[in-house]
Amino acid sequence: MQGSVLQSFWDSAGAAAGSLLEEITPELPHTSFVTDLAFIMIIGAVVTLAFFKIRQPLIIGYLFAGMLIGPLSPIWSRALPDGHLPTDVFEGVGLLTDISALNLFAEIGVILLLFVIGIEFPYAKIRSIGRVAVGAGTLGLLATLGAVFYAAGALGLGFMDALFIAAALSISSTAIIVKILEDSGRIGSESSLLVLGILIVEDVVAVILISTLQSVALVGTVSVESIVVVVVVAAGLIAGTFTIGTRVIPGLIDRVAAAEHREILLLSVLGVCFGYALLANIVGLSVAIGAFLAGVLVAESRSAEVAKLLSSPIKDMFVAIFFISVGALMDVSDLGSYVVVAAVLIAVAAAVKLGGSLAGNLLFRQGRPKALRSAFTLSAPRGEFSIVIVKVGVDIGAVSAFLFPLIGVISIVTAFISPFLVKAGDRVAKASEGAGDGRA
Repeated sequence: MQGSVLQSFWDSAGAAAGSLLEEITPELPHTSFVTDLAFIMIIGAVVTLAFFKIRQPLIIGYLFAGMLIGPLSPIWSRALPDGHLPTDVFEGVGLLTDISALNLFAEIGVILLLFVIGIEFPYAKIRSIGRVAVGAGTLGLLATLGAVFYAAGALGLGFMDALFIAAALSISSTAIIVKILEDSGRIGSESSLLVLGILIVEDVVAVILISTLQSVALVGTVSVESIVVVVVVAAGLIAGTFTIGTRVIPGLIDRVAAAEHREILLLSVLGVCFGYALLANIVGLSVAIGAFLAGVLVAESRSAEVAKLLSSPIKDMFVAIFFISVGALMDVSDLGSYVVVAAVLIAVAAAVKLGGSLAGNLLFRQGRPKALRSAFTLSAPRGEFSIVIVKVGVDIGAVSAFLFPLIGVISIVTAFISPFLVKAGDRVAKASEGAGDGRA
C-alpha cells in the first residue's frame, strides 16, 4: 500500500512538472535527459559543497551524489514497490531516467580530463620516465593479477570467475587517480608524472587482457597474434606522436593562436583532443590514451597555458557528470551479499599493488619518497577498465553474473578510500625523507 501511494505521488509529480514545462516553453522539446542533467548539476553542487565544507575530497562528493539520485539507490528500491522496479538499469528509477545518455557525456569527461592533464606534461618529461613506467607498472600489475587470482580461488570462485576478477583488479583507475591528484594540487610533481606513465602502460595492458581473456573464454587458447598486434599498434601510435606529431601539431596550434581569437583556438585544441581519441579508438586502444597524447602535443606549443585555461571549465563540467554517473550505476543495495568477498579482494589487491609498485620503483632506482607516493597512489582505486573487463566476461557468458555487482561494490569502495591512501602515502614519504633522498 505504501509503495502504491509513493508511486502515485512520483507519477503525479512528474506529470505536473512536465505540464508546467510545456506551458512555460511549449516550443521546446523536454526530454528526460534535460531533467536528469538538471538533477545532476543541482544535487551535485549541493552535495560537493557539503563535502568541501567538511574538508573531504570532492570526488567522494560526486560519487555520493550519484548514489543518492541513481536508479540503483537503496532509497528508490525501498520506496517503490517491486512491480515498479526496472529489469534493466537503463530504464531508470527515481531521479535519473536516461543513464545511457549520461554515459556518453561521462566518456567525454574522461577524454577531457586526460587531455587537460596531458597539457601538464610535455614530451621531455614523458621521455624521462618511459623505461621506469613500463618496468614498474608491469611488475605491479602482474603481481596483483597473480595474487588476486589465488585469493579468488581460495574464496571459492571458479577458474574463469577468478581469472576475470583478477584481471579487473590488477588495473588501477586512471580517471579516479588523475582527479585525486588534480584536486590535491599534486598533479605536477615527479611522483605524479611517474604514476601517469604507469597508468598509460596499464591502459595498454588492459586492452591486451581484454583480448586475451575473450580468446581464452571462447576458444580456450591465448591468441599470441592479438597480443602482438596491440603492442605494435600502441608502440606505433606513441612513437608516431613523439616523432611526427611533435613536429606538426604544436606549430599548427601556434598558427591558430596567432589569430588571437580564443573561440577558434578552443575549437582547434578540442579538435586535436577528440581527433586523437578517435584515432586511438579506431586502432583498438583506449580513448584515454589518445586524449593524453593529444594533451602532450598541445603542451609542446607556445599556446599550451592558454589552451589549458580555455579547456578546463568544460572539462570540470563533464568530469563531474562522469563521477556522478559512476556513483549512480553502483548497486550498493546488495552490499551485504558481497561484503566478505569484496573486503578480502580489496585488501589483497591494494596490498599487493602497493608492494609490487614499490618494489618496481625501487628496482628502477627511484627515490624512496617518490616510490612510496606513487605506490600508495596506485594501490587502491579500481574503476573504468575493471568494470569493462568484467562486463565483457558477463556479456559472452564466460563468468557468473554476480561478478558485475561485485566489481561495482569494489569500485565504489576503493574510490572512497583512495584519497585517504594518497594522503597516507604523503605522510609515509615525508617520514622516510630523513632516511633517504628527498626526491618526490
